[in-house]
Amino acid sequence: MSTSPRAVASEPPTPPRIRVYGSQVSYFTGKLEAYLRYKEIPYTFVAEGRFGRLAKLSGAAQMPAVELPDGRFMTDTTPMIGWLEGQHTERPVIPEDPLQAFVGLLIEDYADEWLWRPAMHFRWSYAADKYLLSRKLVDEVTREIPLPRALKRFLIRQRQLRIFVSGDGVDAATRSHVEASYLAALDLLSGILARRPFVFGERPSIADIGLMGPMLRHFSHDPTPAALMQQRAPAVWAWVARVWDARASRDAGPLLTGVPSDLDPLLSEIGETHLASLAANADAWQRGATRFDVEIQGTRYRGLPTSRYRVWCLEVLRARLDALPAEAAAEARTRLDACGCFGRLREPGDLDSGYDPDGRAPFATGLEVLTAGRGRNRPSKVGASS
Repeated sequence: MSTSPRAVASEPPTPPRIRVYGSQVSYFTGKLEAYLRYKEIPYTFVAEGRFGRLAKLSGAAQMPAVELPDGRFMTDTTPMIGWLEGQHTERPVIPEDPLQAFVGLLIEDYADEWLWRPAMHFRWSYAADKYLLSRKLVDEVTREIPLPRALKRFLIRQRQLRIFVSGDGVDAATRSHVEASYLAALDLLSGILARRPFVFGERPSIADIGLMGPMLRHFSHDPTPAALMQQRAPAVWAWVARVWDARASRDAGPLLTGVPSDLDPLLSEIGETHLASLAANADAWQRGATRFDVEIQGTRYRGLPTSRYRVWCLEVLRARLDALPAEAAAEARTRLDACGCFGRLREPGDLDSGYDPDGRAPFATGLEVLTAGRGRNRPSKVGASS
């Protein structure tokens, strides 16, 4: 009597992965990876630093770029995370509480756009940092460029320093304040993290993910700021590892109700630094100026490049503030006004960046994250996001 072969249960098909094109030393690639890891969204990392190739693939010379399984490309981490949240609705990082969500997104914007300056300064102004990172970048993303490695390292160091340090207002007069902005962030986060494991409670939120941009691949990895973090703010050092290791399937504890009062000092810092800079940038944009001066906490920054993208950032923050339900809007005004944020969010009047007018982000093509003055392009910030 013959027997039929035993049926072998087939393995369920492996879902297609998204592809993340970026760098393992990149500010915004690290932020996006922290989000994907927490949400447990499978992805494949592709080291890609050729911004001309990224522009051909995605339509924008920005890092990271994400290729979806259906072949579409996305860029810009903030709208990318917003879109992914709509596709992966379980265990969201954007809080359900509307005021908490607004404050979390404000913290994310501060991490993206203000802490960028000290992150680039520490990386490219200090010898140990710039020599280490230029070597890493050359080995990771410029292997196919037919130049001697030593020359490529030199060219990277010179370019980054010229565009993203001295070209972004860091000089002898501002250097101390730039570094103080990092130290202030460490101290303020240390106070919050002494009370709970994440910014809003027992699991990561958009505030934690946003702060991972500067805190992960720059401040906790680069030699000079990493030593400062370990010595001055070990709670922040531990938090970086905690966010990187967090998984939504196991780190799903509750968030606090509302916005805890211990965030007020951080909100005051955001108002005095990031929002003051956004307001001055928006004023310059409206005047058609390609560069502007601004005084931040008693320090005068001169010749900062006017950014169309940052006008859009302010527009988006205003739109989110205006969309709050009545009760949350009243509380937001009281809290933000007390911390010096509300007036900054409303300056300098009506805005019209013209950036992404059709609301296509993160699928917009051809949009540069930094443009100076009306219609005059400058190198994209994330086009050199390291």
